[in-house]
Parts: sequence; structure tokens; C-alpha cells
Amino acid sequence: MAHVKGTYAIILHLGKNTVITVGKLGDIPFTAGYYLYIGSALNSLFPRIERHVRGSNRLHWHVDYLRQEAGVIEVWYLVSDERLECTWYRIAIQMPTAPVPVSGFGSSGCRCQSHLLYFPSVPSIEDFRLMVGDAGKNLVRCEYSD
Repeated sequence: MAHVKGTYAIILHLGKNTVITVGKLGDIPFTAGYYLYIGSALNSLFPRIERHVRGSNRLHWHVDYLRQEAGVIEVWYLVSDERLECTWYRIAIQMPTAPVPVSGFGSSGCRCQSHLLYFPSVPSIEDFRLMVGDAGKNLVRCEYSD
């Protein structure tokens, strides 16, 4: 299972407004609410998801900085050899109340504005599944306690 490829979305909950230093992006004000972070792992999907859920003192990805303050409440993932994170971002940005809170967050390796979106309430996997289309029926949802 270590070499499974896929794309994932992590739903994080931030309980209070806070400023977080995010690597080279600097000090970023984050509003209390829910954040959807989209990523892909083309070598080790489940260890990557586990690392993000568990959190890490080694701050490598932008989401690691946010993860220090925000709890994971859900993970959506799709096992696939195809890198879908940019496609998922273009779909998720169309969801209601999904502004981009930080330009460049998680998207330094592509042309997307960001791979992080803000929601005042928990985003719906059902809405996302419908927007993804046929592949959406294969999305897996895992819940966690914040």
C-alpha cells in the first residue's frame, strides 16, 4: 500500500482567527473556519495522508504550517495514477463560499493560484462528487475528530 498513487483533499478546522508564518510565504492571517487543502501523492498516498492527519514537527509543505494550528476533520481521496490536484482545485473553486485565502499556498509546482480554499462551514463531499462527475463516485471519505 506504500506505493499507491492518488489525489487527496484535507478538510481542516481552525477554531480562531490567527496569524501563521507559512515558510517563504511569510506571516498570513487566517480566519476561523474550514479550509480545504488539495494535494497529490504519486508514490505514497496513504503515508502522505497519515502524515498530514498526524501532523509533523518537520515543516515541509505549506499545509504543515496550517496543520500546527488547525485540526483535520475529514480527508477525501481517490486512488489514481493520474495527478488530479489541479483539476480538483479548478472544481473546488467553483463551490459556494470558496475564496482563495492565500495565493501560492501549495501550488508552487503548478500554475494554480492556490491549492487551499476557505469555507465558513464544512464543505460538502456530496457537492464535490457531483462536480467531479463519474470519477466522483469513487471518492473515499474518512472522518476524524478535531
